[in-house]
Amino acid sequence: MKYVLIYESPADLDPEKLRAVFPDHRARWAVFREQGTLLLIGPYANREGALAVFTTQEAAEEFVATDPFVLNGLVANWSIKGWNEALLDPL
Repeated sequence: MKYVLIYESPADLDPEKLRAVFPDHRARWAVFREQGTLLLIGPYANREGALAVFTTQEAAEEFVATDPFVLNGLVANWSIKGWNEALLDPL
């Protein structure tokens, strides 16, 4: 099982603030990537949110609790959902 972290962007998302905080957000995700607990991360094409896939619920929860995007009000809502991936072998 994997754990999907889903972010919703606020309606009044400030692009300048997003750009200013992004380096800290990226540095935080690098820690989880190096630990092997973060598999995928990125925004939706329409920029109305983002998702990340973690190997454990604990890692997803820790990421949310320490993510500069969350701490700086750049996330309106978030949720973590357990996900049973079906295709295990990439092409």
